[in-house]
Amino acid sequence: MNVRQACAVIAARRDEDSLVVATMGAMRAFDLLEADPACAGRAPRASRLSSVPLMGGAAGLGLGLALARPRRKVIVVDGDASLLMELGSLVTVAQAAPYNLLHLVIRNGTQFTGLANLDAPARDFDFAQAARHAGYRHARSVEDEAAWAACFDEVRQLRGPVFVELRVQPAPALAGEGFAQSEMPDHQFERMGLEASAMRELLGAGEAR
Repeated sequence: MNVRQACAVIAARRDEDSLVVATMGAMRAFDLLEADPACAGRAPRASRLSSVPLMGGAAGLGLGLALARPRRKVIVVDGDASLLMELGSLVTVAQAAPYNLLHLVIRNGTQFTGLANLDAPARDFDFAQAARHAGYRHARSVEDEAAWAACFDEVRQLRGPVFVELRVQPAPALAGEGFAQSEMPDHQFERMGLEASAMRELLGAGEAR
């Protein structure tokens, strides 16, 4: 499966009141899915927070949300290169033991996927095993779209923290002879703050904890 297929399962099947934290690749996939009426999920846009440009910070953001709002399911859609930057977050999450946290990692083995596709460090690293040893209640790997769709409802209902390593194919590389990188818009680096404000408004200062 590819990253869009993996994220399409999440978008279509997650609870309406769940919260999602996504890194770069998943963020882009969710953007495309939400622009397609046939693929868009049921949850409001403000329930998704992009951890860009805070590379490596998705698990920490998700942990904070899970502890602050224990009645809501929190789904972290991490990246393999991103998680490798902050592997200690696995232990931090496991020790806090938020029962409402589902931690997913998009494992495509590359950095700057869809651009240069540089090899990610430690390509043979077993993320599911690392999460299991860190103390997550449940951890598994999935590499087939049908299998992921079949087990999603099960894993989101398990008492967390739960970890799933989604093994996906990287997008084709674009960088090469004649390729010109366009300038990234300012919004790319502002959206995390804007989305955090939108999520805070969605949750409401007086929401029961």
